[in-house]
Amino acid sequence: MHVIVIGGTGHIGSFLVPRLVELGHEVVVATRGRRPRPAGGAWDRVTMLTLPKDNAPASLAERGCEALIDIVQAQATDMYEALRARCRHFIWCGSLWMLGPPAAVPTPEVRYGPALAEGYQTRMDELAALQARAAADGLAFTAILPPNICGPGKAPLEMAGGRSVEVHKAHARGEPVTLFQGCNTLIGPCDAEDVAQGFWRALENRDAAAGQIFNVGSAYALTAPQMVELFAEIHGVAIPIRWVSFEDFTGRVMPDPGASNHFIHHMCPDITKARQRLAYAPRHTPESSMARAVEWMRQQGLL
Repeated sequence: MHVIVIGGTGHIGSFLVPRLVELGHEVVVATRGRRPRPAGGAWDRVTMLTLPKDNAPASLAERGCEALIDIVQAQATDMYEALRARCRHFIWCGSLWMLGPPAAVPTPEVRYGPALAEGYQTRMDELAALQARAAADGLAFTAILPPNICGPGKAPLEMAGGRSVEVHKAHARGEPVTLFQGCNTLIGPCDAEDVAQGFWRALENRDAAAGQIFNVGSAYALTAPQMVELFAEIHGVAIPIRWVSFEDFTGRVMPDPGASNHFIHHMCPDITKARQRLAYAPRHTPESSMARAVEWMRQQGLL
């Protein structure tokens, strides 16, 4: 199958593109030219296409494809309009955060309210509109919603709610982590290899994936205190937890909602639909995903 992947040189794409080649697909990776082609292996059989700055959708429309996998979702509507006459399956990447504050754990593919950030809300509204549009046009639409993406290739979530290398160094030194009293929020690190699996399984099972939004992720999540224990085990140190009030945590310790939401709202996706429809089966646990990510940081000289 002729497949175009937007964002194929990124974290998810580094696992997805080689797998697509192994499955026998003809893969074109569309990029802005900021990252070079990865060396060797399956990448030697990938066509690299540098998109123009002014009209990327039209550039892809000239080529056409059987399936478009858009990990970036920067111009989703424009891409759909440009390619809908020359593409049979559109697969987009979203985020579990786009569903709003979860009212159930594990969390199914249901919108519980406004997303926790304006950008996520805008993207979810766009995906919902494209889902309806594709159904009316008789085209296959699929969206993949991962939780906290982890695994080798990128610094993972740390206990300050970001991906700071300096915070990871503090964890390695055994410095205290601050949480609010009673914090037992679930956090779901998911290996990028398992996120990639959601995309290629949707591609391989178009009829089952058509019109659907799928959560992907690990089979279970860890509580915030368990995450602290995991970092301590990975680094071979003791990491004490400093407990403060919720008001102190959100007002002084972590006032940025982009960081504190990781410890206030559960991130534990229900992957039942992906299991049943796509035979999705995560290979990695939260523990192994985080260990793989930290080991990658060590290999890169970041720790």
